[in-house]
Amino acid sequence: MSNIFYSSIGKKLLMSLMGLFLISFLLVHLGINLLIITQDSFEPFNKAAHFMGTNKVIKIMEFALFGGFILHMVYGAVLSIQNMLSRPVGYKVANNSQLSFFSKYMFHTALVITIFLILHLFDFYIKAKFIGDVGEVVYDGKSYHDLGTLVFTRFKMLGAVVFYLVALLGLGFHLHHGFQSAFQTLGLNHPVYTPIIKGLGLLYTLVVTLGFMAIPVVIYFFK
Repeated sequence: MSNIFYSSIGKKLLMSLMGLFLISFLLVHLGINLLIITQDSFEPFNKAAHFMGTNKVIKIMEFALFGGFILHMVYGAVLSIQNMLSRPVGYKVANNSQLSFFSKYMFHTALVITIFLILHLFDFYIKAKFIGDVGEVVYDGKSYHDLGTLVFTRFKMLGAVVFYLVALLGLGFHLHHGFQSAFQTLGLNHPVYTPIIKGLGLLYTLVVTLGFMAIPVVIYFFK
């Protein structure tokens, strides 16, 4: 059983499972963030963020989430390096020509996403959770972190908007290939179902990527 953590197939299976877990998380994250631009005040967003940050079940899930991020990144990096080292030059050139644009640059988009995640976590999560460098607001006699104002202030800065749009584009490329390859690695490769999975992957990628990109754009230009 322990060999699963060391074999190439085992690493791919675990990376796929972690990827599908992160794909689910992104939908929840998007739903909460869209409250910033779809509601008249920051109160629903701040209360939802407070619930996600204080609920005991969610806090336990945070460990699984960060563990999933780290496992997904480490296994992805290890597999990419192993693949590069194991391919003869001639085979590598021939094989690369058969790869889709999205699969060819999975490692590069992963690097972009990793840099983005580090800055994003420091800018919002760590500031609110550990540094306390976030203003507070009171609703119904109860104090909440005013993350809505923090997001709004950040996306009134053109540099931050451009950075987020570029990073989210990288996320979209990564998700487009990652969604279908995760199911393929899990053995769900079928002439009937695979096109459906690819279609769902494209739909999911468009919804998540454009949904997240809409937030800085709407705040910068229309709020």
